[in-house]
Amino acid sequence: MLHARPPFPIDPRAQRAEPMRIVLYSHDTLGYGHLRRNLLIAAALAEIEPRPEILLIGGMREAGAFAMPAGVDSITLPAYAKQGDGSYRPRDLGGDLTRLAALRARIVRSTVVGFDPDLVIVDNVPRGAQYELDGMLRKLRARGRARIVLGLRDVIDDCATVRRQWLRQRNFETVRRFYDAVWIYGDADFYDILRECGMQAALGEKAVHVGYLDPTGRRDAAQAARDLGAVTGGDPRPYVYCAVGGGRDGVALCEAFVRARLPDGHRGVLVTGTQMPDDAKARVADLAKQRDDMTVLPFVREPIGLMANAARIVGMGGYNTTMEMLALDPPALIVPRCTPRREQLIRTARLAARGLVSMLRPDALGPDALSAWLVSPPPRPQSRPDMGGLARIQSLATVGAPTVTPPALAA
Repeated sequence: MLHARPPFPIDPRAQRAEPMRIVLYSHDTLGYGHLRRNLLIAAALAEIEPRPEILLIGGMREAGAFAMPAGVDSITLPAYAKQGDGSYRPRDLGGDLTRLAALRARIVRSTVVGFDPDLVIVDNVPRGAQYELDGMLRKLRARGRARIVLGLRDVIDDCATVRRQWLRQRNFETVRRFYDAVWIYGDADFYDILRECGMQAALGEKAVHVGYLDPTGRRDAAQAARDLGAVTGGDPRPYVYCAVGGGRDGVALCEAFVRARLPDGHRGVLVTGTQMPDDAKARVADLAKQRDDMTVLPFVREPIGLMANAARIVGMGGYNTTMEMLALDPPALIVPRCTPRREQLIRTARLAARGLVSMLRPDALGPDALSAWLVSPPPRPQSRPDMGGLARIQSLATVGAPTVTPPALAA
């Protein structure tokens, strides 16, 4: 079956004759999700020996605020902003979307061609935002040297929308013509996008579920410790941690959280994100100032330390935040985004049905609902998902690459 986990015969310790050059692309239009996922994958790929050269290409200028693993650098494209109806506009460079798309396409193509990678991993969008990858894909395929991989989240949207969008954007044709493999960052036992969205025939033997991406072992531990120390400041009280990613669509959750009743002896730590509108950030900050048990921060470089040490976690249902919740012990509540995509709602509902997280729909969100969850018994997990995706990506990245066997691995 297509979703069966394949054998991974290539030992990631096997050494190539020359270091690989790897490009990781993400289109980045809303929040930090695509960027953070590519940073996590880059950290895993950086462990291959000899250490590869890894170049991140994305459209989120906040990339410079995140720690880069050794051997990893980045190029930031002029940014798009995603609007409430799902359409794009320039984030800052005027209002000419066509001009911006052409500019980004030229930057991507010239960068990738000049870098001459062995492996290219495209996150989520086969043709890139506004089809900006078309020229790059044609050039790389004409050269015939680089392996081109599409990395997909376990859930994209409801199945009818996914098929309609993929047909309209000619994504199936693009994958068939230009891509060598499709790596699905999920566990098919929880959600099988190939079967549920009728994509088996179209994607063929190229597609495989690699497992979810466990972030706990490859985050910057030193930065996490610094963030934890800076926030707690020696305060011994347990805290509830709430974060809303970039923050552009997290205002309602932030306002509900700063109004919620915390359990006795607890305090709250809220991270609003750098993309929240200034008037909303000011409103949330004013509400927080009215109480002595609430800390509000705009940004945390490495949230894993704060999340791991929290009494409970509250957040929206982006892929990366959800993976962190699954990998950590504190009880977690997700308030999923339901529009314009249903991705977060679908994933969260599946996980909640197995007792892995709690879910509160946005239309039920409010201070009283949060207060009730904060003192409720946590759910009991029925089964755990496969979290081994990063190790499998390491192995898949070396498939087909010329190698030499290190002495320690020799027969």
